[in-house]
Amino acid sequence: MFAGLLYTAGRVAVPLLIQLGLDRGVRDGEPLLPWSLAIVGAGLFSACFLGLRRYLAFRNARVIEARLRDRIFAHVQRLHFSFHDANATGELMSRGNTDLQHFQNFVTLVPLTFGNVLIVVSVTIIMVVLQPILALMALASLPFVNILGRRFAQELNPAIMRVQQESAELATVVEESVSGVRVVKGFGSEPVQARKLAAEADDVHDAALASSEIRARYLPAMELLPSIGLITVLGYGGHLVIDGEMTIGELVSFNIYVLMLIQPLRMLGMIVANGQRASAAGVRIAEVLDTAPAIVDVASPTALPEQGALGRVELREVEFDYHPEAAGAGVLRGLSLTIEPGESVALVGATGSGKSTVARLLPRFYDVDGGAVMIDGVDVRSVERRKLRKAVSIVFEETFLFSSSIRENIAFADPDVDLSAVVRAATLAGADEFIRDLPSGYDTAIGERGFSLSGGQRQRIAIARAILADPRVLVLDDATSAVDPTKEHEIRDALGEVMQNRTTIVIAHRPATIALAHRVVLLDEGRIVAEGTHDELLTTNARYREVLAADRDVTGGGRS
Repeated sequence: MFAGLLYTAGRVAVPLLIQLGLDRGVRDGEPLLPWSLAIVGAGLFSACFLGLRRYLAFRNARVIEARLRDRIFAHVQRLHFSFHDANATGELMSRGNTDLQHFQNFVTLVPLTFGNVLIVVSVTIIMVVLQPILALMALASLPFVNILGRRFAQELNPAIMRVQQESAELATVVEESVSGVRVVKGFGSEPVQARKLAAEADDVHDAALASSEIRARYLPAMELLPSIGLITVLGYGGHLVIDGEMTIGELVSFNIYVLMLIQPLRMLGMIVANGQRASAAGVRIAEVLDTAPAIVDVASPTALPEQGALGRVELREVEFDYHPEAAGAGVLRGLSLTIEPGESVALVGATGSGKSTVARLLPRFYDVDGGAVMIDGVDVRSVERRKLRKAVSIVFEETFLFSSSIRENIAFADPDVDLSAVVRAATLAGADEFIRDLPSGYDTAIGERGFSLSGGQRQRIAIARAILADPRVLVLDDATSAVDPTKEHEIRDALGEVMQNRTTIVIAHRPATIALAHRVVLLDEGRIVAEGTHDELLTTNARYREVLAADRDVTGGGRS
């Protein structure tokens, strides 16, 4: 702002110096050189602070953009799972990228706009002092420019909002098509996705054309109106010079001042358009930042005990539903279950029985609607989330690996851990042998999502990642579904050492995987309907046999 003030002072001084140079140098015969040097000096002074103002404006805008991007990313990371369930990845990426760029562009214009306002105010004052009537004629178009600007903003805002919403939907289609390219190609559905993309691209095209049509109606008039003042000044000002009421220097400087007004007034249209984009972008960004995390730490967290037998899990009359606002019976209905430290329990049930929901409640991905989830006698809602999730590790059915080396993926929970610990975890997970056969061993980059590896290899790395985290409760959420039966046997043997002294919950469909557990709990419609060993339930429980028969050829999909 200060640089803009000095730039304005230098710029508005130039026409005054030109006026004095013409009147005293040309008319009165004084030397022109001092006035010429003064004009050059004022121009250089103005140019220096113009450059400084633009640099500072862009620097500040980039700093704000970077800080805001960090805030958005950090906030999205803090938000609860149900928020991510309801919002597409492409939509969030659009808000953190495209919308943020629109916002940053407007922030850049703020100090530049301030400079333009200073020029308009300064020039208006000087013109009124020099020739009040002529100034009034030159500025007569300003009210009309203001009216047009307000109407322009009112019509442009909803059009811009639509463009940005359609762009977000387009980004979602692109993100899903790229991340799911193997599914798209596997089903030969490239034309289907192309049609979806074309439909979304057409929507963006139509919305963009509608906003362009609004600009085309208003911007020409907003640029033309200030130029009318120049014609008025030349006509009426010329008569004043002829009549001796105005010097030639005053007329020239007055015309320069009118020309100085034209550019800021013309920029008004661009400022309004960018302001509306920024307003729409700000609303969409604020929708994310204003979303309060549903899962937060309590003011005074309770620490999990560090002494004695650790890993006791207890669910007390747990009630839970992913959509409590909808009428329904809920996923879990009064579920009570106790798992002793070091015990391994297999949760078995049909799709939708609540198996994976139990796994998601333990690290507090979601909060229960009723009852309580306890670990070592402490309600998980009273434990600091970071420490709670260090105590509970989950290996999901859908394995996600990062685009980095195998070592970095296994050591994700503790990036500074020694290689020996990484190798030990990989060995326990049955992954060490195939990792050493890779071109760079543990330093092999596995590409996006680890798709350069087989499904079984990815799952074994995910199991190694969970083992290295050294949790007191380990959850295997159908984590061996993509492993060959022979390798599953190897993993079972390798995990024996880990599971001996660690509470383990196994969510499984295969009998061989269920056999990893000491005890089997059969869930049906959110309740426990039977407990016992695998052999006992297989012999005595018809429902258990039905579930295993149903899952023999098809692994349950979706949220269970």
